[in-house]
Formats: sequence, C-alpha cells, structure tokens
Amino acid sequence: MPSVRIYQKKQLRLDLLNFRQRQMYELGAAGVAAVKARLAAAQGPEDSAAKPLTKRYAIFKTRKGKGNRRNLTFSGDLLRNFQVRTVSENRAKANVSTRKDRIKAWANQKREPWIVFSPKNKAAVIEAARKMLEAMKPRLLLERSLGGKQR
Repeated sequence: MPSVRIYQKKQLRLDLLNFRQRQMYELGAAGVAAVKARLAAAQGPEDSAAKPLTKRYAIFKTRKGKGNRRNLTFSGDLLRNFQVRTVSENRAKANVSTRKDRIKAWANQKREPWIVFSPKNKAAVIEAARKMLEAMKPRLLLERSLGGKQR
C-alpha cells in the first residue's frame, strides 16, 4: 500500500491525500498531540513521573528559567518538529524533521523511551477513532441504502 509524504519543502500538503489518508492523518495528529501533552507534563512512558534530570543539568536548566523537570522543552525545537510525516491508508508515521532534532530524540530515547504511546495516549487515540467512526456512520448507512460501494 503506497504511503504519501505530507510535507513538500517544509510545507504541509493535505490536498494530495484521499479521504482515508486524510482520516489517518487526523488520527495520527491526535496521537502526536497526546504524546506532546504527556511530555509537557513531564510524564514517562507509563504515565508516571519522568526520570529526574542529572544534578548539574537540573541546575543549568533552572538558571535558564526552564524548570528542573524532564519535559524535553529546553529550546522547544524537539517537540515543535515532532509531527506526522508520512501517511498511508492504514498507518501514520510521526518523526522529528531536522537531523539535529533526530539526534536529540535518539539520545533522549536512550535515556528513557518517549516516542511511545502510554496507556492514556492509547486511550486518547482510541477515543479519537471512535469519534471519527461516529461521524462517518450516517454517511456509511446512507451510501449503503443508495446502493453505493459495498465491500
């Protein structure tokens, strides 16, 4: 099944997607938003507190006015560039866009997994999918009664 890159020259292009790919993009974006919210609250992969910062880095980060919690937002670039990058009809892939941020993400992933769905993140994605299906239900029933495509 072909996948479609949704960024062309750093510009988001959703007009090239068909209906199923657009829905998958929305579902992937809901998952990315849930992960970003968990990270902003300094929570780890199991919805508990993230690993503490080292003593020296905590002091350095506090002096810069960023607080001493592991929320991956010292410069803000890492989470700003973490987005849905590729979409197919049954899969959405998220990644960071720049090489510098990919290296930072890899180093942080080695310290503690952060590019994962926690139980609350999974529940948020399932809820977004349920809402999407509820919105589609009237259209699907109407299409079937009119003799449209049936698989």
